Amino acid sequence: MEPQQESNDSPRSLKSSLSIPISIVVAGLLVAGAVWFRGTGNIDTTAQVGAKPVKVELGNLPILGDEKAKITIIEFADYQCPYCEAFFTQVEPVLRDEYVKKGLAKVQWRDFAFLGPESFWSAEAARCANDQGKFWQYHDLLLNRQKGENEGAFSKENLKKFASELGLNTTDFDSCLDTGKYTQAVKDDTDYGRSVGVSGTPATFINGEMVVGVDRNNPFAQFKVVIDKYLK
Repeated sequence: MEPQQESNDSPRSLKSSLSIPISIVVAGLLVAGAVWFRGTGNIDTTAQVGAKPVKVELGNLPILGDEKAKITIIEFADYQCPYCEAFFTQVEPVLRDEYVKKGLAKVQWRDFAFLGPESFWSAEAARCANDQGKFWQYHDLLLNRQKGENEGAFSKENLKKFASELGLNTTDFDSCLDTGKYTQAVKDDTDYGRSVGVSGTPATFINGEMVVGVDRNNPFAQFKVVIDKYLK
């Protein structure tokens, strides 16, 4: 129902005229916040460094690198999140080449599946691949095949095809995925992420200091600042 018209100089009319732009601003902020949280849209997520390190436990997925490395990098992420794909293509190669391969850092993925059913299925599938010693290979393949949210890219049928591509025992893999062997494990990882302050992806903890998102203009800069600080 449209409001009744009032004279332009009435107090209510003046109040309404002021409230309209304010409401637009608030609505815009809410939309932008929702876009950031879901990791989608046309805006970049600016990397932000956490003010205070927190204690973050390692999960039960394989560690990439030397377990005794001075720097521990734990990434909470969702395989469907486009900013996680940006982290994978723009940040992780530098981490692997400059820090992991040199024994300076170790990296671990922890699931933060929050974008829908295909987030869960893909996370479970990676754990099923881990049963056959190919977690990181499957992890990389998923992020290379990402395509929209819950649009079928990570349907169970496709996830089984990925396993076949990697030469996994498909009978064992299919059974693992179909029975939901790791559904609870993915839920537990996601809940644990929330308990340490994760609310969007990627959320990367470097020796407990959180870097949120990926700055597409200079993707590695914030990560380097934190890593180098702890290497000194």
